[in-house]
Amino acid sequence: MRKATPADVQVLVRMMAEFYSDSPYILNPQRATNAFTALLGDDRLGSIWIIQSKSQDVGYLVLAFCYSMTFGGLAAIVDDFFIQREFRGRGLGKAAMSELRSYCAEQGIRALQVETGHDNEAALAVYRGVGFREKDHIFLELGLAEPTHAP
Repeated sequence: MRKATPADVQVLVRMMAEFYSDSPYILNPQRATNAFTALLGDDRLGSIWIIQSKSQDVGYLVLAFCYSMTFGGLAAIVDDFFIQREFRGRGLGKAAMSELRSYCAEQGIRALQVETGHDNEAALAVYRGVGFREKDHIFLELGLAEPTHAP
């Protein structure tokens, strides 16, 4: 895995389009470009990682920072996590999440959160495999702007 740079924005947008092609969402490429550019331009917001297999870019992981009163410090959300279909099932996701977990611990991040569907067994297996646990909480959302993707 390697940290993304501003030079990777178009690669990231292409992979995000591939990610959303498996869903009922339609990606707004300009909004995705702006979001990747903003995040890569300000380390205080988080970071983006490119997942690689034999030096080939095959996925990405977006880490967004926030402050947690529950954990009394910096927390992070795995906001987007994608591996191209032909590279899935090879342990790349688990390796990427393990590396991310180590990075976060080294940076003093006190908690990691991730969101996925109840029926996404592959993602749940990866997340559970590196220590994520389901909480008895309901995740609610109130969008205050148009999302990068639309149903």
